[in-house]
Amino acid sequence: MLIRGLAMPTLRRLSPLICLAVMSLALWSCQSKPVARPGAASASALDVMEKVAVSANRCWFKSGDPAFKSYAFAPELTSFSDRPRILLTRKGSADIRPLLVVQAEGRPARLSAFGPMMNDPIGGRVSKDVQRWSVGQTDC
Repeated sequence: MLIRGLAMPTLRRLSPLICLAVMSLALWSCQSKPVARPGAASASALDVMEKVAVSANRCWFKSGDPAFKSYAFAPELTSFSDRPRILLTRKGSADIRPLLVVQAEGRPARLSAFGPMMNDPIGGRVSKDVQRWSVGQTDC
């Protein structure tokens, strides 16, 4: 009986700890992933994101790439947070939460990409494309 009496309060105290651990793991899995370190040491975040945005729009959307057909492109290059970014949302949906965010910050610029699309098979392609474009390559 004494063991049961001690075990129940311990379990009650453990329950919030377990919840906290699960929430921490969930947040950790959503952390942004570094995509690239652009070569030019003097490249600003805006310089790099302009290159990425132009190439992403041309290669993913204007080309009619079927992998990106169901997404809408939203560049947000003028940013008061000094983190210019591009967003991809579901085309025609009332849900405007981005499925992909690619952003840069600092000088030299550090790029990161995050969102549900990065966990999909297309996430690898996004990383490779953004990495190429951030250093000035323009090929699709």
